[in-house]
Amino acid sequence: MEPMALWKRILIVLACVWGVMGALPNMFYSQVERHNDAALAIEAAGGTATLDQAAALAEWPGYLPSSLMNLGLDLRGGAHLLAEVRVTDVYKSRMDALWPEARDALKDIRDQVGTVRKLKDADGVLRISIEKPEGLAAAVEAIQGLGGSVMSLTGVGQNTLAVTTDGQDIVVQLSDAEKLATDQRTMQQSLEIIRRRVDEAGTREPTIQREGTDRILIQVPGIGSADELKKLIGKTAKLTFNTVIRTTTDAETRPGPGNVLLPAADEEGVFYIIEESPVVSGDDLVDSQPSFDQNSTPAVSFRFDTTGARKFGDYTAGHIGAPFAIVLDGEVISAPVIQSHIPGGSGIITGSFSVEESTRLAVLLRAGALPAEMTFLEERTIGPELGQDSIDAGKTAAIVGMVAVSIYMIASYGLFGIFANIALAFNMALIFAVLSALGATLTLPGIGGIVLTIGMAVDANVLVYERIREELRQAKTPGRAIELGYERALSAIIDANLTTFITAVVLFLMGSGTVKGFAVTLGIGVITSVFTAIYITRLIVEVWMRRTNPKTITV
Repeated sequence: MEPMALWKRILIVLACVWGVMGALPNMFYSQVERHNDAALAIEAAGGTATLDQAAALAEWPGYLPSSLMNLGLDLRGGAHLLAEVRVTDVYKSRMDALWPEARDALKDIRDQVGTVRKLKDADGVLRISIEKPEGLAAAVEAIQGLGGSVMSLTGVGQNTLAVTTDGQDIVVQLSDAEKLATDQRTMQQSLEIIRRRVDEAGTREPTIQREGTDRILIQVPGIGSADELKKLIGKTAKLTFNTVIRTTTDAETRPGPGNVLLPAADEEGVFYIIEESPVVSGDDLVDSQPSFDQNSTPAVSFRFDTTGARKFGDYTAGHIGAPFAIVLDGEVISAPVIQSHIPGGSGIITGSFSVEESTRLAVLLRAGALPAEMTFLEERTIGPELGQDSIDAGKTAAIVGMVAVSIYMIASYGLFGIFANIALAFNMALIFAVLSALGATLTLPGIGGIVLTIGMAVDANVLVYERIREELRQAKTPGRAIELGYERALSAIIDANLTTFITAVVLFLMGSGTVKGFAVTLGIGVITSVFTAIYITRLIVEVWMRRTNPKTITV
């Protein structure tokens, strides 16, 4: 039997050592998790540690690996939401923002169109009435000029606006190509903002993915409840700074053209009439942090970018002594009087906040505004007790599977069965080490994939051992029989595992959520199974052969 090259032996041993060391932290999951959390907190604090953090840091030696598998929602417990994004809200916002531009464009040709009025119509539709019907063509051309090219591969060359006429009215809405492109941008922006908000809250390995055309699946392990998650991500957090016209206590007051009537967040029965067009919007914010005002009341400090700071500074310089409305999601949360010019582009939002509310608002503003409202179609809270039950059941299944397979291999192949079982143990270690190194999320179906891998892992050994038996029947020497067994079983091993690996890839690409968890562990298990069967088992057999030099062997 020709031995392996020395460099191959060294690599195999190193891989086994890495597998064992990489899998080790998962056997002490809670300790290592506390150690990692403490290390991150100490780093964020600039190296300063509290007594609790120092104690948690000492729970795991710093010289050992500390990478862990992330536990999925069904194992750790947490919150599950399925949200529908109201993409039509964006159409309405676009048309509302277009009206001032359209009005200004028609002012330039007032002698042709006469008086211009905005009429009520469905959301997402801008209807404009002109006085002189002979100027209709010129008005349509002027408004079409406000559009641009659709920014998408499928809409290249098409206008973003669809402008039609209805009598003396001009009807403006987004073109079909622009609606499709807008939907794509809205969903991508919503996904990114939700991810940023969840990440700001410090949660681990959330699952945030698009489902269908207008839905988003959100699964966050370790969070207390679905309600807590909804509070974190459910608001659009649309912040604007608007000019105050006056206040009123009559909810039926007509605000007048270009104005809106909004309720005060903290004062029952008080309403503000403000200009609809904001002076500065939350889009110009670059930072927001929870803080306290001069009365030690929780508040939120904010800072604008260069453009927002210039607008904010110019406005405050020209409106000293006038109230200024800070509007969040359709409510006036504060209306302070401008005391002086504020040139730096920073300020503070005060209100009846608790510390938790000011922290949450700062997170929402820092992450950005959702482009559209979301409707929650499905919500579930999975308790940590249920997750622990799933972990215990998965452990039991894996142990029973390994014991059953080990007994079968020893009963069928004797000493060579023991060699296969040793390789199986290394196989399990390598799977957990790879999952930890990749930061992959282990789910309950993922445990199912591991249990399936336990059975598949010994298939390659069975093929090799059966081939060795055939060679021994043909009176081959033990060394030659083993060598031919590995060589001639290799093609069958590769074929069987390659087809399974392709299946795992397809499941990962086409599936979602739990299906992906199964596919990940199955795919990793296939790769490690082939490695352990072809290399680790053979190395063990080679070492045994060199030490014992048997004249005959029984497989």
